[in-house]
Amino acid sequence: MTLHPQPLAPALAAAEAAGRTTVRLDLDGVGGKADLMRRCGDALRLPEWVGGNWDALADALRDLSWLPAAAAGRLVAVTGWRGYAGARPAEWETFVEVLEEAVDFWRGREPGLAVLLAEPEPEPEPEPEGGPEPESGRRSAAGAPPRTPRLKRRRG
Repeated sequence: MTLHPQPLAPALAAAEAAGRTTVRLDLDGVGGKADLMRRCGDALRLPEWVGGNWDALADALRDLSWLPAAAAGRLVAVTGWRGYAGARPAEWETFVEVLEEAVDFWRGREPGLAVLLAEPEPEPEPEPEGGPEPESGRRSAAGAPPRTPRLKRRRG
């Protein structure tokens, strides 16, 4: 499973139209692992037994009995993640690994789990004063997303 950044609004609309339960996990301003674990706990309404470590989070995401029932599955939309991913790349890689493992675990099982790394909605570019410029076929290069890791053993 690879998590590819996608626009948020169409993904949420499609998930809700399909009857999925959606949860938004906003990571804007997260400064480290402890902060991340608190945000996960709050957004996902994790049970109190989930400690502040990767293995406990992974266990909780494989259980999901504590979340409201969702016949068509669940979608976790992760927003505001680029700042954390850039500032704490090793922690980000581990977090993505935990998410990938959870999605892989639920693949083919009911009710299922999907995770979306939400991209901010693009802002329209202002037109130049002389009107629109002809298409040159070139696009401006956007910053590449942080590398999506392959599975590895977690620590802590």
